[in-house]
Amino acid sequence: MTVLPPSRAVAAAGVAVLALSLSACGSSSSGSGASGGGAGATPTKTVDPNAAEVSPAGDIPDDQAYVRYAMTSGGFSVKVPEGWARSSTKGGTRFTDKLNAIELQPSTGGALTAAAAKATEVPRLEAATPGFASAKVSTVRRTAGSAVRITYLATAPADPVTGKRGTDAVERYVFSKGTRRATLILSGPKGADNVDPWKIVTDAFRWTR
Repeated sequence: MTVLPPSRAVAAAGVAVLALSLSACGSSSSGSGASGGGAGATPTKTVDPNAAEVSPAGDIPDDQAYVRYAMTSGGFSVKVPEGWARSSTKGGTRFTDKLNAIELQPSTGGALTAAAAKATEVPRLEAATPGFASAKVSTVRRTAGSAVRITYLATAPADPVTGKRGTDAVERYVFSKGTRRATLILSGPKGADNVDPWKIVTDAFRWTR
C-alpha cells in the first residue's frame, strides 16, 4: 500500500470535501427549480358534468309535448306544442311561445307546384315581408303526402321589452287536396335548431275531410 506524505494527504482530503459540497449544492438547486416550476404552473379548469345544459335562444326543448289541433274551417289537423298561446289571425290561427310561432292558414286555389311557388308565391312574399331574403323552394314528402316548402329569412317581431328586431328563419309548407290548400308557417330565430320540432309538426298534418 502506498502511503502519501502528510502534505499530500491533507490536500487530497480537501479536494474530496469540496467535491461533496458542490454535489450537495447542485442537488439543492435542482430540487428548488422543480419545486418553483410546479408552483408557477397554470391550474387546470374542471368541468361539472352535472351542470344544466344551456340551449340557444329559440330552441324548442327536446322533451316538448305536442297535442293535436283541428282546423275545422280548413278540414285538416296538426300537432302543435302543448302550452303555446293561441290567437286568431286574418284567415287563420296562430300559436306562439317566446320567440317561436306556428300559423295555420286554410285557403283555396288548387294544387301548388314548386315552379308555381317560385313564380307567384315568392314574389308575393317578398313584397309583403320585411327583411325578406334567401328564399328557397322545394318539394318535400310528409306522412300526409307531398308539400311545397318555401324557406326564407324575415325581420322578427319587435321584442316587447327592448323593441329590438332580430331575424327569423321561416319555413312555409303548402299541402294541397283538390281545390283546397293548407299552409303551415313555422318561424323562429335564425340559428335556432328546430329541425326536429318542425318535422314533428308537419309530419303530423292530416286532412280530416
